[in-house]
Amino acid sequence: MRSILILLLLIGMQENCWSQDTTVKKAINNAVLSTDTSKIVFADTVKRHNPRLATRYSAMLPGLGQAYNKQYWKIPIVYGILAIPISTFIYNNDLYNKTKFGYTALQKQKNGDASDVDKIDPALKNLSIGSMQSYRNAFRRDRDYSILWFFIGWGINVVDATVFGHLKEFDVSDNLSMRIEPMIQPQLRQTGLSIHFNLKNTQTR
Repeated sequence: MRSILILLLLIGMQENCWSQDTTVKKAINNAVLSTDTSKIVFADTVKRHNPRLATRYSAMLPGLGQAYNKQYWKIPIVYGILAIPISTFIYNNDLYNKTKFGYTALQKQKNGDASDVDKIDPALKNLSIGSMQSYRNAFRRDRDYSILWFFIGWGINVVDATVFGHLKEFDVSDNLSMRIEPMIQPQLRQTGLSIHFNLKNTQTR
């Protein structure tokens, strides 16, 4: 009688385990069948530095690419460089307009019309018509050079953001390794030294 009870108990436990295993398998199958594979999104959680964005930002607004590269200390330098041609443009353009007006007024006076002579800037009234013309041409030339230097400074700003945007991906610290090894070339029967540099990419690919 005791052996029969033990046998029935074992059979009951086996059926219970089998039913639980069946329930788990059904749940897994239902979960797999109900999964819409079109909605699965594999996202790259690592935010990578994009040098193209640094170039684009600096081209749109000076210093913005440096901010994207997290080199904030360069922003005052960028605007300091661009401020020089801007200030020289304002200075030379103002004097160009004054000397241009003075030259035109002296030309009219030469032709018998002295109505604009009194309107010449007091600092320029003692200049002759030849000197007025020379100063006018010089200020116009310097003004045009100021525009050229402004765009050169803007271009340097873009190049700086681009170069350091690319270098942002690499380890350029003092921990870079350099290894010198002996080198043998059996074909040429020569010996020498080979230098190996190890550049470590700081980003996870």
